[in-house]
Amino acid sequence: MGKILVVVESPTKAKTIGKYLGKNYTIKASMGHVRDLPKSQFGVDIENNFQVKYITIRGKGEMLKELKNLAKKSDEILLATDPDREGEAIAWHLQEFLKIPEDKNCRVEFNEITKNKVLEAIKKPRKIDLDRVDAQQARRVLDRIVGYKLSPLLWRKIKKGLSAGRVQSVVVRLICDREEEIKNFVPEEYWTLAANLKKNKQSFEAKLSKIGQKKADLKSEKQVQEIVESIGKSPFTVELIKKKKQKKNPAPPFTTSSLQQEAYRKLNFAAKKTMRIAQQLYEGVELSKKEGSIGLITYMRTDSVRISDEAKNEALKYIEATFGKEYLPEKPRNYERKGKAQDAHEAIRPTSILRDPNTIKSYLSNDQYKLYKLIWERFLASQFASAVLEVTSVDLRVNDYLFKATGTVVVFPGYTKVYVESKDEQDKDEQGVLPELEEKEEVYLEKLLPKQHFTQPSPRYTEASLIKTLEEKGIGRPSTYAPILDTIVSRGYVVKEKKQYVPTELGFLVVELLKKYFQEIIDVEFTANLENMLDSIAEGKSDWKKVLLLFFEPFQQELKIADKEIGQIEIADEVTEEVCEKCGRNLVIKQGRFGKFLACPGFPDCRNTKPLLKDTGIECPKCQEGKIVIRRSKKGKNFYGCSKYPECNFVSWNEPVNKKCPQCGEILVIKKSKKEGMKYVCSGQDCQYSEDEEKVSSKM
Repeated sequence: MGKILVVVESPTKAKTIGKYLGKNYTIKASMGHVRDLPKSQFGVDIENNFQVKYITIRGKGEMLKELKNLAKKSDEILLATDPDREGEAIAWHLQEFLKIPEDKNCRVEFNEITKNKVLEAIKKPRKIDLDRVDAQQARRVLDRIVGYKLSPLLWRKIKKGLSAGRVQSVVVRLICDREEEIKNFVPEEYWTLAANLKKNKQSFEAKLSKIGQKKADLKSEKQVQEIVESIGKSPFTVELIKKKKQKKNPAPPFTTSSLQQEAYRKLNFAAKKTMRIAQQLYEGVELSKKEGSIGLITYMRTDSVRISDEAKNEALKYIEATFGKEYLPEKPRNYERKGKAQDAHEAIRPTSILRDPNTIKSYLSNDQYKLYKLIWERFLASQFASAVLEVTSVDLRVNDYLFKATGTVVVFPGYTKVYVESKDEQDKDEQGVLPELEEKEEVYLEKLLPKQHFTQPSPRYTEASLIKTLEEKGIGRPSTYAPILDTIVSRGYVVKEKKQYVPTELGFLVVELLKKYFQEIIDVEFTANLENMLDSIAEGKSDWKKVLLLFFEPFQQELKIADKEIGQIEIADEVTEEVCEKCGRNLVIKQGRFGKFLACPGFPDCRNTKPLLKDTGIECPKCQEGKIVIRRSKKGKNFYGCSKYPECNFVSWNEPVNKKCPQCGEILVIKKSKKEGMKYVCSGQDCQYSEDEEKVSSKM
């Protein structure tokens, strides 16, 4: 066997693969892309059928020189970049640079970096898939056209530094539309009535369901009070008991999108962080000296829920050996792909289920361990038997009113033995256990519980709910979500408040302008259809340059009209009463990456800036002179401190309330947790005083 050069993207990947291959192999990392469109110029000759100009990325010269020298000394060159369109494009650029013949079988790909899969792939090189390369080129050129043609328009008409991305603009629109929906929402009052009932010593709750034969629809306190007075102390009679067994199936293994959503909900990881850690787990982590660097998960950019038979069988054997036969499903589980998933490779799963997270915990960072454990448990649970629940529904009659009580008992835990999906966690406490009841028996009424409610608008998007919406609407690709969400915050179009996306005035302004002059750019359906066209190119069904032409011709006309009709737009800064201590001007409110701040309008002559502090109206418990204000950390997280800082260094991550602890006199703060809900707790270090959620909710 002659000398073989294998090119991958990262040094970690090179190190992991290196130990699987023999001495004849040299593995080198390209450090990602080696060529791209130039930053200083457009780089696309539209008049010449979208001829693309690629240049070597700055800083890659020495590495490419080394690759060229190694290529000359090698009998064969294999390009083992990531198994997706971007990886295919990187391989194509390397093929051109290293002058590998077009018809040469030089491309190898593997979905997991394990010895068997790597050796198997090395034996089966194929030609570069030019359809996938063209799809990636089309995406890159589309984004370049929008960025380089539309962004300068925004610079001229609004202010410098703005950008208008093809997908990011639609994402900002979704956030702005939701904010408008919230702003225009008119809440409607409604009431519910529950009965706290008791049999022997066990209490349970039933909710008013029907009045006579009609569904209970309570609109006012007066209506509820009439029912309360009508019921009085009358006993409730059990009218009907229904019991049924209910199967609950496990969720499928992770795709890129579902991993980002679940990591956000369970681990509080941003999409960017999730993808960075998942990349580390995929490329390889140094375990024991004997094992060396091992790829712990399969490729993390995927929209597939498919699992290989080999991985499935290993999981089933593990379940039987560890939990027993009763935890095996009736037949091995297969999950079907949703909608227009590309299904190019498997779902995200551990490369071996035998690597229990706890057995390798000492080799992983804390974040790596948390994410690996999440992936491992989700995959294992996906191959488990269903959970079996017994759901009891009880109808209780009092006068002309029908109340319903529901209780759930877990008959068999099934997959919940190892993993509970975040949405299941939210539901699990909704239904309690009922006492043993018989039809026609009477139960004692302890208390009627009327409660006022108001209809709520759709909530603002969190990172998880926005990613879910983007996937459902077919906007962008899950692998691009993290950089898009980063961009819209860094450009000042939206800010994050209490983990929710809130559009800024600038965001609204840009969206309204794009809606008026570039309807297709900002249209959700058009953007989704463009993704379908890119898929069609990758499948060899469409010509990429024809797709670009279909997009560019109307876009060019819109640009001309917009440039002519849009006048200079000025965003007036909000002037405050606070005076600049350096020059005497009134400070104005500016929008930055981490939210609003105060700045002197005399810039650049005066560069004074200050944080914009929101006063809570609560006296500082430490100095009793300043007020507690909301501040922002460097990472954009809210915390609470004294307005007299640095003279007073009072600080709290939890929101203080204007109430003293009845035990020690220290100030109370609101503490939230998934397990215990919301509580008032004492800020004093040695005091354990707390108040439960009901008291907090009633006072907020």
